[in-house]
Amino acid sequence: MKKATSRTRVVTGGAIVAALALGGFGAYSAAATGENTAAAPAAAVKADAKNKNTTQSTHLTIEAATKAAQATLNAAEKENQRVSVAVVDRNGNTIVTLRGDGAGPQSYESAVKKAYTAVSWNAPTSELAKRLTNAPTLKDIPGTLFLAGGAPVTAKGAPIAGIGVAGAPSGDLDEKFAQTGVATLGK
Repeated sequence: MKKATSRTRVVTGGAIVAALALGGFGAYSAAATGENTAAAPAAAVKADAKNKNTTQSTHLTIEAATKAAQATLNAAEKENQRVSVAVVDRNGNTIVTLRGDGAGPQSYESAVKKAYTAVSWNAPTSELAKRLTNAPTLKDIPGTLFLAGGAPVTAKGAPIAGIGVAGAPSGDLDEKFAQTGVATLGK
């Protein structure tokens, strides 16, 4: 390895000092304008509310998703079933997952996929599994699982979330527990 020349050391040192100085300046600038940045997004949101090029959608709160997931898990535990529960939002993003004591390792991922499948098609996954007869390639869509155990959550007729359950000995039980979670949201 070559030894760095004094010129190389000076240039490198200068670059490091400049980077630190600019970074510090950016931090000071951000701190100085901190009061104004909070007001700007609120004004932008109000302006977009009237924009005909945008839409608004309904989403479950974390509290509601947690309430539904816990009710689902409780229903399964009352019947001595060891399951995992997942609640996903309208876009299929996971909001909450609960893995019950003793639930199998495969149940976690299966619950997420069932919830995703239910919200994607706005139908219970037991009904979607029946559609595979006419459209067998549906099962090839990434992230989906066409087995009973997923239930959509709707608001004003549109899907806003999905609840998936996996781990019980039958998909019918999984779906029964998922429906318990959906029903909890209506209370």
